[in-house]
Amino acid sequence: MRIPKSWIPVISKRIVDTLFSEELIVPDVDRGKLAGEIELLITGELSVEDRINDEVREILKEFEPEIERGRLDFRRLFDMTKQKLIRERNIIV
Repeated sequence: MRIPKSWIPVISKRIVDTLFSEELIVPDVDRGKLAGEIELLITGELSVEDRINDEVREILKEFEPEIERGRLDFRRLFDMTKQKLIRERNIIV
């Protein structure tokens, strides 16, 4: 599921608030710094799928003439290629 980038700070803050309120972490950690680190982690994970999508588009440029002539379905090729890369790299999307 894709989420807007503007939600990432909100989600990060909620995670931190929950960790502190449920006493799941020691409260000697600065909340703001921890939320910033969580934002970086979430952003990094979300960018993995973006990089894979870019790589798939590059791979499919080879088949542009056939796609444009209607011989091949871009969406189907895109999905199949993406799934193949995900399987090969053991990525969870």
